[in-house]
Amino acid sequence: MKFLCGVLTVCCMTALAEMSEDGFVSIFNGENFDGWYLKIRSGDEELAKKVYAIEEGMIHVFNNEFPDEYNLNTGSNDTHGLFYTDKSYTNYVLRFEYKWGERKANNFGKWQYDAGVYYHVTDDRIWPVGIEYQIRYNHTGDRNHTGDLIRPAGAGYEWFQGEDGTYLHPDEGGVPEKKKGWLHFASATTNYHALDDQWNACEIIVMGDQYAIHKLNGDVVNMAFNLKPAAGIFGFQSETAEIFYRNIRVKEFIEPIPAEQFLK
Repeated sequence: MKFLCGVLTVCCMTALAEMSEDGFVSIFNGENFDGWYLKIRSGDEELAKKVYAIEEGMIHVFNNEFPDEYNLNTGSNDTHGLFYTDKSYTNYVLRFEYKWGERKANNFGKWQYDAGVYYHVTDDRIWPVGIEYQIRYNHTGDRNHTGDLIRPAGAGYEWFQGEDGTYLHPDEGGVPEKKKGWLHFASATTNYHALDDQWNACEIIVMGDQYAIHKLNGDVVNMAFNLKPAAGIFGFQSETAEIFYRNIRVKEFIEPIPAEQFLK
């Protein structure tokens, strides 16, 4: 399976020219949720405003209005949710940064430091139909899971793995997953920040139904092909731990860009 573009069409050439410029647009203004809406499992709109507090230009999930160990491992996960864009996207690069805080919440015992970003969302229930860029750190084994792919019911993609069960591009020997599952591990990396109060730079590159590339701090860590759904809104999660999000930006393209442009 090769993804080289060969002879570029006029549309493809135009899109590549656009990519050479910055072209990123901030979709969170740092002051309010204009262009977004909040949704948590309980449906409590006032509580949702506390879960997703805006502080110093950042979105702070589980700030000091919440005690450490909020509803910890009680089975009550009413603050699970997402803040969603109003707008739908098809061909784009989404960039953002995150870092972990110290507070624990909800079903932390099972999933540790866990959040994520859903894209191509078509059903905004909790949890939605869409594809997830997992954000997670398992402190018990000092293992990073940011960049893992999650495929909920109703969504679909093709994924390729190496012998260790993590992502490997098919051109490098990756084979189709043997058993269809919902969780697909990113390539192992040490290029991440966990509980050191440092920011991680994330990039989700999605071209309609063709492919999605997950990057973490500049490294390609995962990829999926033949996506379903093929377009949708974004949603950033609140789940098991305090987390900060900032610098949420997107760059859109009229036509899909060949994958190899982002894999170099």
